[in-house]
Amino acid sequence: MSHPQFVNREDELELLRSRFDRETADLLVVYGRRRLGKSALVREAIGERDDAVYWQATEETAAVQLEDFVETASETVPLIEDLKRDWETVLRTLGQQDTIVILDEFPYLIESDESLPSKLQRVWDMHLEETSMTLVLVGSSISIMEEKVLGGGSPLYGRRTGAIDLPPLEFGDARRFYPNSEPDSIIRSWGVFGGTPYYLQALTQSSTLAENIQTHILSEHGVLHNEPEFLLRTEFGIRDPQTYYTILRAIATGKREVSEIAGFAGIESNSVGSYLSKLRRLRLIERDTPVTANPQTTRKSRYRLREPLFQFWFQYVYGQQAKLAQLGDDAYEQLVEPTFSSYMGTMFERVCQQALPELVPKTYHGIGYWWHDHHELDVVGLGGDGTLVAGECKYTTRPMDEGDLADLERSTAQIRWTPPNGGESTPQYCCFCRSGFSEGLQQTAAERDDISLFTPTDIVNAYR
Repeated sequence: MSHPQFVNREDELELLRSRFDRETADLLVVYGRRRLGKSALVREAIGERDDAVYWQATEETAAVQLEDFVETASETVPLIEDLKRDWETVLRTLGQQDTIVILDEFPYLIESDESLPSKLQRVWDMHLEETSMTLVLVGSSISIMEEKVLGGGSPLYGRRTGAIDLPPLEFGDARRFYPNSEPDSIIRSWGVFGGTPYYLQALTQSSTLAENIQTHILSEHGVLHNEPEFLLRTEFGIRDPQTYYTILRAIATGKREVSEIAGFAGIESNSVGSYLSKLRRLRLIERDTPVTANPQTTRKSRYRLREPLFQFWFQYVYGQQAKLAQLGDDAYEQLVEPTFSSYMGTMFERVCQQALPELVPKTYHGIGYWWHDHHELDVVGLGGDGTLVAGECKYTTRPMDEGDLADLERSTAQIRWTPPNGGESTPQYCCFCRSGFSEGLQQTAAERDDISLFTPTDIVNAYR
């Protein structure tokens, strides 16, 4: 399989490039947790332009940072070399030249000079806003970017003209990085390495998934062996992370409701909320609500880890370093392989949710989970045409049969949802199964037009 250097991000690239070419000033913010490819995105956006300055800050003193920036910027706009060394003077001159200026790792600048946002606000209001300059602030520290750049208390509040909160790649794009073209292996690869570009680029194309997991995650020398711990301790500024680790481990092992998480962590339920809010803000977890419910008013909530690598790490690596060291090269075979299919169950559900618009093309008002009392569905899509697409996912060695379809129909009948244009919804049933379907279920699907059957091959091929 080919190993692309840059995939997708078409919407983000279009936004950046369209702003670069406008006759008005733009202040853009690009942020998101580390490893997502923000630097690659902005560099791709400027391409070979001769009117752009790209500069990445470092953890040095304010004076050294400014000197380095001027040295880099003078290669594009030589006249700034002779200017007084202060941000306002330099940026004002670059603005007069209608330059595109990208300040990457902007949080490092703020940490060395807390007054910098105020300086930028002043020069923007007094000079830059009347130019055709594009100023792009890029940062990996979500807390700093939200508090010091985007938040209501920031001097820059209200100045931005656009923002990109960069997500991981979706399954359909991430699959191009995986070393094996066999559909089920592609889905299993996503279940571990997800869509974070840095993790995908770490993959060894000539190795199997098991070998990649062993080499890059389970081995104490693997490039991703301590990745979640590194991000928690350094990227997000969590100095005392034990409680956060415990909560993440609880969620990774299936404790998804607040009461379950609190019980696992040994803390009061009313204290868990602040930790969950912090982890949501850092894009490490997300809150699930029944797809038919209003997220703002419903009290039904479940939490899950957003990043597959974190899910895998907290399930198989965290707290088991001694065992991994003892097992050595046999760690995957002994520790992971026996339960990996079970681990993949929830990951398969997420892949099926992402693939639904490709498999059953419609305009959807929502795609997600649904549950009520003892009924639960893995995939529910609310079609704009009034179709209620309901799906069940089985990542097992047993083919799905007519009994599974009957369970799906019973649960679907419990959903209370009114289509956007009123009236009754029309159910459509989807069965997703790793191991295919019984002859009886295949016969039933052939006789009815409201049943679709999808295997891993169907899911992966839907993107081609």
